[in-house]
Amino acid sequence: MSDQSLVLFTRSLRLFGYGALAVVLVFYLTELGFTTSQVGLLLTLTLVGDTVVSLALTTRADRVGRRRILIAGALLMSLAGFVFALTTNFVVLLLTGILGVISPSGNEVGPFLPIEQAALSQIVPPAGRTAAFAWYTLAGALATAIGSLTGGALSEAFHSYRVVVLLYAVVGVLLALSFTQLSLRAEAPIVTHRSLLGISASRGIVLKLASLFALDAFAGGFVVQSFAAYWFYLRYGVHPATLGAIFFGANVLAGISALLAARLAARFGLVRTMVFTHLPSNVLLILIPLMPSLSLAVAVLFLRFSISQMDVPTRQSYLMAVVAPEERSAAAGVTGVARTTGAAIAPIFAGLLFAQPGLISVPFFIAGALKIVYDLLLYKGFNRSSRAVRADRAAR
Repeated sequence: MSDQSLVLFTRSLRLFGYGALAVVLVFYLTELGFTTSQVGLLLTLTLVGDTVVSLALTTRADRVGRRRILIAGALLMSLAGFVFALTTNFVVLLLTGILGVISPSGNEVGPFLPIEQAALSQIVPPAGRTAAFAWYTLAGALATAIGSLTGGALSEAFHSYRVVVLLYAVVGVLLALSFTQLSLRAEAPIVTHRSLLGISASRGIVLKLASLFALDAFAGGFVVQSFAAYWFYLRYGVHPATLGAIFFGANVLAGISALLAARLAARFGLVRTMVFTHLPSNVLLILIPLMPSLSLAVAVLFLRFSISQMDVPTRQSYLMAVVAPEERSAAAGVTGVARTTGAAIAPIFAGLLFAQPGLISVPFFIAGALKIVYDLLLYKGFNRSSRAVRADRAAR
């Protein structure tokens, strides 16, 4: 198997586990007897821990070895899954969530995404970078969709959410074994000196992008897939198996849209594609809780997912074009940490809102409004700057 195919496989395997866990995680924790406020706190601290782990690992990956760091991250993922499945002690779960790798959102956490982005950028030629990231996004979205469907179905079949948590742990083991097959082509170029965090010349633009990505992720943290699934349950009484099917369809649409994003970016530019597809999706996010029926709410959710992820491969390709090859893991790690940090703060507030029956829809409004602000700031800051335009052209 080529390195490019292996990266697509590890992405798919990991996102399958994330998708399966995200559908049932809140149900599982509340079944253990924890309140939604406690669950929000746990998810927040879990994402905070993921942030620390990701920063510590990704900023060292190009020096220590990308393959070694990826294996370490997979083992932390497996450890977290097994502990979550085998204990009901809240303090132990908190500590494990902080130190391990747990995805409550169905999205990427830990060191994997930044390092795989850097490796993929090195493996493929610049002209094919955006298309490669589009396929990378598609692979993850389809895997998340299948994982969501599988997680819901398994919890219903076995009348247990714990079986899905155990599946997540097993995925971590398989992931570690898969990473052992990466070749030296995926490793970073050798350099004699690395600055703090592995970033030097690109620091200004990377930090600016990181701050914007943090805002976007903070907004998204109010409607992580675990809470979104729980909202459908509270509002319409939808059970996990049906929720799995709903988010299966949503993630499939998101993945397919990534391929279209590559074509749009080639014609209109990366920044414009990011903003002009993301902006309407955030309006749709606000509309979901305003729908009077389950069928209309699901229809708007599907419509949103069909355009909401188009910014992902374009964002990744843009970042890789901005920085030097030996800075890519670190730059992706810093921006990834910024996103995880932003996402980590929001669930604790979302949990408090979900604890109030009359406020369960408020997270959708907050998320949509903040994401619109992010889109406008991104467009203003990067659409016309000379360096951004050069990077945009180089990354198409």
